[in-house]
Amino acid sequence: MAADGGYLTTHVLDTARGVPAVGLGIELFRLDGETRESIGTFETNADGRTDTPVLPVGDFAVGAYELVFHAGAYIAQSGATLAEGVFLDAVPIRFTISDAAAHYHVPLLLSPYGYATYRGS
Repeated sequence: MAADGGYLTTHVLDTARGVPAVGLGIELFRLDGETRESIGTFETNADGRTDTPVLPVGDFAVGAYELVFHAGAYIAQSGATLAEGVFLDAVPIRFTISDAAAHYHVPLLLSPYGYATYRGS
């Protein structure tokens, strides 16, 4: 797929429960200085992924982006026992796309009190 142009995907795993995070809301923004342009909203499927790339070939471009994972709503409905209520709410991940022909993958490993991310493959 990268031969025709780059694209962006994501994947969310619930590390506390050891399962994909199903039904987690995600927003994608393009950043230009202080300006945030909404590009789309998504929800994770049974595999913790979106059904389509969050930034498909054709819309993919070099620049700064932000994925916002709506962790709070997901954690609240997941059945996690939280003595103090939901700690994480929205988890923003800002990153830069510098290669217009590459596949960028930004996964999120999520638990009620922490998260990790990296550039995946």
